Amino acid sequence: MKRLVVITLFILMAAEGFAQKVGDTMYINVNSANIKASTGFFASTTGTVRYGDQIQVLELKGKWIRIRTSGNITGWIASSSLTTKRIAQGNAANASAREIALAGKGFSPVVETEYKKSGGNINYAAVDAMEMVNISGRDLLTFTEEGHLAQGE
Repeated sequence: MKRLVVITLFILMAAEGFAQKVGDTMYINVNSANIKASTGFFASTTGTVRYGDQIQVLELKGKWIRIRTSGNITGWIASSSLTTKRIAQGNAANASAREIALAGKGFSPVVETEYKKSGGNINYAAVDAMEMVNISGRDLLTFTEEGHLAQGE
């Protein structure tokens, strides 16, 4: 029984090392993201951050993190748009926005090509078509209201 307690405590302490904490420095891992005034999907935008930007964690609330940018803009951003890994700012002039976003997630055209060669069965044309779909914020709000959803939370 003591062994189980010790193992459980060790796992919990190790997991704590991966969690974001107030005061942490993190980096934006998507092409761009809006900084929101509150934690709702439809909250007003207070600013924008770009791939590789450094931010400071101010507060944690579920899947949302309140941040401060180097330009002193504060607001909320989805935790999925952040990484603890420092992102090297190289010459991205020759890379598309899509390639930058994929690289931030660890997926590049080289990885995609290798996956295709290995017999990976992904319909990339369908994925590209889905990425091109653009739905307005107004339409999303109408959808959530008519469907009695929780305002994008």
